[in-house]
Amino acid sequence: MSEDDPVKLAFVCVQNAGRSQMSYAFAEREVERRGLEGRVELLTGGTHPADHVHEEVVDTMAEVGLDVSGRTPREVTDAELNEYDYVATMGCSTISLSDSVEARDWALADPDGKSPEEVAAIRDEIESKVVALFDEALGEYEGDASANTTGADE
Repeated sequence: MSEDDPVKLAFVCVQNAGRSQMSYAFAEREVERRGLEGRVELLTGGTHPADHVHEEVVDTMAEVGLDVSGRTPREVTDAELNEYDYVATMGCSTISLSDSVEARDWALADPDGKSPEEVAAIRDEIESKVVALFDEALGEYEGDASANTTGADE
């Protein structure tokens, strides 16, 4: 990766209907908050995507001002992920990544069917992990222009 290339961050779980969607939404917000547009390319996907984002995830993200209601889970492939610099999995993945990819297994509980309080706790943990990943991967790039995002609305 050259200095001019965007840093590529991917967020993956099995269904792409909960944890990875929350991660992606927080990552989009971090890009905006940190002025990293043009320095970041984001991707979210699942190995076996669901038909829709879990309702409890939509509700808990709305509580923090993030709308994920119109997002559609999408499939992601190992080949696609191997093009990324960092891949955060949610503790449930069987993907195979090359040695050049910085993999992070966040080992998060699945929010599907959980109480609103449990989903909020998972959401808050995800937000903390996304912020830490941005601190690690992008701290030196803060303050530039136009992010590329792939996968949440396709």
